[in-house]
Parts: sequence; structure tokens; C-alpha cells
Amino acid sequence: MTNVAPPPARKGIRFHVEPRDVPAHAAARRLGLTEGDFARMADRLYRRGFPRPDPDTGNYDLDAIDQWRKLRNRNLFGLSDGPVARDASVAMARIEARRRGLG
Repeated sequence: MTNVAPPPARKGIRFHVEPRDVPAHAAARRLGLTEGDFARMADRLYRRGFPRPDPDTGNYDLDAIDQWRKLRNRNLFGLSDGPVARDASVAMARIEARRRGLG
């Protein structure tokens, strides 16, 4: 029987991680748009409270995008009570405060 060396230890990522912050093309895809269409209508989306990209990375928060989308149809997601959030970050802060028992 021959001595066989064990395989070298694997370096790097051991499992796939789904990012929550994504570049513009992925944010566009979340909305069913091409990146070009997204860029053309970004100002209109921002005026409606669409979450802006992170000022340092330029990436968009997918959870904030999903929350913004839910707020467009509040009654379908049990969000009918209370004031309407104009910006998804406001809604996310309220949700976090409730989770911590502060709201």
C-alpha cells in the first residue's frame, strides 16, 4: 500500500453567500428592469421613496427594495395601519425598533 498525501486544504469561500447589498444591475433585475431602464427612471423612483444606494459602496439594499415594493401595496401585506412611510429606510427603522421592543 502506498502512502498518499492528503489533498491540500481548500482556501477561500467554503459556501455561497447571497449578498444583501447589490450593484445597480441586480437592483434593476429585482424590479424586472434592465440596468439601462433602471438608470433612466431612477430619479422618478427616488421621488417615490425608492431606497438610494449606499454612499460608500454604491450598492442597493435588497431588503429595503423589497420593503419599498411591499409599501406600494400596503393592504396586501398587512401594512394598512399607521402612517405611510415615504422612504423605505423609515419603515425599516420602525420594524427594527419594534423588534427590539422600543416601538
